[in-house]
Amino acid sequence: MLKRLLLIMILAAPIAVFAQEKIAYINSQEIISKMPETKDMQAKLQAKQQTIETSRAAIEAEFNNKVAEFQKDTTEPTESVVKDRQKQLEDLKTRHDTFVQSSQTELEKEYNDLLAPIQQKFMKAIKEVGDAQNYLFIIDAASTLYSNPNAVNANKLVEAKLGITQ
Repeated sequence: MLKRLLLIMILAAPIAVFAQEKIAYINSQEIISKMPETKDMQAKLQAKQQTIETSRAAIEAEFNNKVAEFQKDTTEPTESVVKDRQKQLEDLKTRHDTFVQSSQTELEKEYNDLLAPIQQKFMKAIKEVGDAQNYLFIIDAASTLYSNPNAVNANKLVEAKLGITQ
């Protein structure tokens, strides 16, 4: 009898310990969007996007001006002149396409470079809150299909750790 009671206590101990553990959830998108670093990142990306757009528009204007210039010429062009004009337009189109592609790649790299420290700071805050509150898990509400009413919303704790006062 004593052995059975001891066995039951040994088996029930992990269940009791697990029941004391807490699970929390956060809304990562909401928290990250409130971080001042995110607003700075968006402003930098918007400025870079505007610079890229200005350069792209200049290349397009150059192309359109060449087309208009060629259309205004009333003389009958020779075959070599036609080929030269086609080559000029093709070169401008290639330059435009290359610029658009490389600027998109550059913008994505800039985004990733600016986002990395924000994510590191965010993850550090989550870890610190989890350690301080003894959470077993902190999960993102966006990827959770069901949340028990006993789960703790840790948004305010993580926001406080990040210095977000809104």
